[in-house]
Amino acid sequence: MVTTMSSAAAYLSLHASGELARRTALALARLEACDLCGHRCGVDRRTERGRCHTGVTAVVASLGPHFGEEAVLVGRGGSGTIFFSWCNLNCVFCQNFELSQRGEGREVTPAQLAAAMLELQAMGCQNINLVSPSHVVPVILAALDEAAGFGLSLPIVYNTGGFDALSTLELLDGVVDIYMPDMKVADPGVAARLCGAPDYPEVNRAAVREMHRQVGDLVTDARGVAVRGLLVRHLVLPHRLAGTAATASFLADEVSPDTFVNVMAQYRPCFRASEFPDLDRPPTRAEYREAVAEARGAGLVRLEVAEPWHLP
Repeated sequence: MVTTMSSAAAYLSLHASGELARRTALALARLEACDLCGHRCGVDRRTERGRCHTGVTAVVASLGPHFGEEAVLVGRGGSGTIFFSWCNLNCVFCQNFELSQRGEGREVTPAQLAAAMLELQAMGCQNINLVSPSHVVPVILAALDEAAGFGLSLPIVYNTGGFDALSTLELLDGVVDIYMPDMKVADPGVAARLCGAPDYPEVNRAAVREMHRQVGDLVTDARGVAVRGLLVRHLVLPHRLAGTAATASFLADEVSPDTFVNVMAQYRPCFRASEFPDLDRPPTRAEYREAVAEARGAGLVRLEVAEPWHLP
């Protein structure tokens, strides 16, 4: 059963005490030898671009109310999404590759990002949904501190590919209300071949543990809209490439059997997927239903599942 709670955003007290400004300064200092994500590339992003193709500023591709997210995030006003361009991963099957790998969008200052957050709040959005935020955490913290001073109070959703450094997540403790990480693949060999990160499973699991430590299981307010907690996204890939059984067992045994998991059915070959014979088709209905059964069999009890009629 989903517990209800108030919708007061976690970061407001940190802003009031000055702690949010302090953490912003710490995050900005780490750009000198960047270790913000799982790659820890060590690039001085003040003078050159890191592995994420990003320097000091953030690039935003689009923003606005989004009604295609999980229902628990959308409510009546939509999820206030801000899509950041570039990414700290290089997934060959990325469905947003124009943003993540080609960097379509425009650079924004923290003040401009703060204004965008306030605009989304004024539009009636339920939350601020930061999509692909891992490589631009310093800009996000600076923007949040400014926006909070002008009345921002919506919950913050950290919508990430899941390749996040623990030291960066520590800066976000008490800032992020809802963590929404991907858990893409469970096998290091698959991660190396398809995501350019052989340590993705290890880094990803450590990050998810820390996210859950900070915010716990997903909880909602009286309207059924999420206000705090962990929501995991797991995209089913063909040929069992995602490793659903291993991921589900990890979540049930090492995080919580009450972890809210969206078992996603929308994979289709995009970007460079056609170059990989085992990625050149969607999963079948049987493969998707097998993944759902594996998640349930592992002991997970809060699943969002699709009716996979569109699958072959």
